[in-house]
Amino acid sequence: MSIEDASEGRSEPQRPLYETLKDHVRGRVESGEWPAGHRVPSENEFVEMLGVSRMTVNRALRELATEGLLLRIQGKGSFVAPKKRSSLFQGVPNIADEIGARGGAHSAQIILLQEEVCGPELAEVLEVETGTRVAHSVIVHREDELPIQIEDRFVHLRFAPDYGAQDFTLVTPNSYLSAVAPIVRAEQVIEAISATPWECKLLAIAKSEPCLLVRRRTWCEAGVVSTVRLLYPGSRYRLETGG
Repeated sequence: MSIEDASEGRSEPQRPLYETLKDHVRGRVESGEWPAGHRVPSENEFVEMLGVSRMTVNRALRELATEGLLLRIQGKGSFVAPKKRSSLFQGVPNIADEIGARGGAHSAQIILLQEEVCGPELAEVLEVETGTRVAHSVIVHREDELPIQIEDRFVHLRFAPDYGAQDFTLVTPNSYLSAVAPIVRAEQVIEAISATPWECKLLAIAKSEPCLLVRRRTWCEAGVVSTVRLLYPGSRYRLETGG
């Protein structure tokens, strides 16, 4: 039976087919028929099964991903999303500890780890002179192999001179810096943004997926230690304030 047939006979005005398809998917998820991690049919499979257009299926799946019900992973398909991970938007949480507290397995991929020279804008943020050498790291953090955060960090080498020698697949930058330059102050800003194409590739998300961005700057007693940009896929994460 096609999805058009399923919607016939209703007294209310006929809804758009993509909304009916969303209900079709949502019903199976909410009933438990499709549990978290279940791979839902592909766009082509939905077209054949339900007799709707590919455009209708694409819109329905895209909107369900935006709403957080599905995860669309490029090259793999669409899957029922687990309950969103949460992070307390206070203090300076360590991503590995958060994941472990949820019973997940943390892993990290180092994309970049090198020394660079500060331009005027970065120098102002780190409160150093233009031309000062700093460490720059870009790391993708995963929970149970699913990318959930890109950490793009600059570090003042005065406070962490051995930063570039660390193995950040074994210890997070947060944990290392907290040990060598204990944090006495943190400044954080959160906003919703669209990821760049290379960030979408690292997070395995569609270009249309909204993301959460946290910009954080931390101080030790002697000055600014680091500035970091933390990017989360909106469908996989949420930030909460403590009660």
